[in-house]
Amino acid sequence: MNLLFIGGTRFAGLAMAREALRRGHQVDLFHRGGKPFSGLEGARHLHGDRAKDLAALAQGDWDATIDTCGYRPGDIHAVADALGGRGGHYCFVSTGSVYAEDIPAGSDESAPLAPTDGLAPATLATVPINADNYGPLKVLCEQAVRERFEQPLILRPPYIIGPDDYTMRFPEWVKRIAAGGVVEAPGPREAAIQYVDARDLASFTIDAVGRRLAGTYNVSAVQPPFGFGDMLDAIVAGVAPAGTQLRWIGVEDAKASQTAWPLWHQGLDLGIVAVTSAAARAQGLKGRPLAETARDTLAWLQR
Repeated sequence: MNLLFIGGTRFAGLAMAREALRRGHQVDLFHRGGKPFSGLEGARHLHGDRAKDLAALAQGDWDATIDTCGYRPGDIHAVADALGGRGGHYCFVSTGSVYAEDIPAGSDESAPLAPTDGLAPATLATVPINADNYGPLKVLCEQAVRERFEQPLILRPPYIIGPDDYTMRFPEWVKRIAAGGVVEAPGPREAAIQYVDARDLASFTIDAVGRRLAGTYNVSAVQPPFGFGDMLDAIVAGVAPAGTQLRWIGVEDAKASQTAWPLWHQGLDLGIVAVTSAAARAQGLKGRPLAETARDTLAWLQR
């Protein structure tokens, strides 16, 4: 396939581009440039900015476009205008944050979405992308994708983890646990959490695009119930020196401490991080053992 990536040089997009190249596909990467990228040998780099300079997309035809970095609905419309129907099958990497926070555990892709009525249409291009606006903006992005592209593929990942994770959320836990000793962990152990290794997400995405899979899919590596304690236990199994212990502390003590707790939801058991990915599993989604992801993440940190 001749694939166009919008983005494709950071973390999840990087994993997807690498996977496509590994399989022998032609890969074009539209991005802002500025630094060398390892593992992308053979890719063609098209430099530009989806917000203001898409001239590099004025020519070319692709079998599929994989959009890894659309955060505002205007981002989607701008790319659609620039491609003019030449982008082939469109895959948009959305987020599980599109769901309303009060959905029950086990919800599927039909669950209620985050409300968008707090976003004024005139400010969509400038409103800050923060914890309050991220999900609603992605809801509007999904709407734009369905409006502009025929039979698109929309993926809703939870927390994406693994090597090259510039957010340092999961890597921070790997680093703490790999240091050994007594590692404090904020409770409760059972509070829901979900993740997908960027490389597993990449494998599923390239497979799905190749089959022109359409529709919307949750792409979590684990089905509920899966708790914060399960995640930390798997990291311990992957990277902890002998004698490492987790010391669980209560919610109020964790909140009162001066410690940052990545991936922790203040002890809340949220359905938004306990959705079902049965539909994607039926289409071939697989997840590697979390201990393996932890080991690979530690190796990346050490490099």
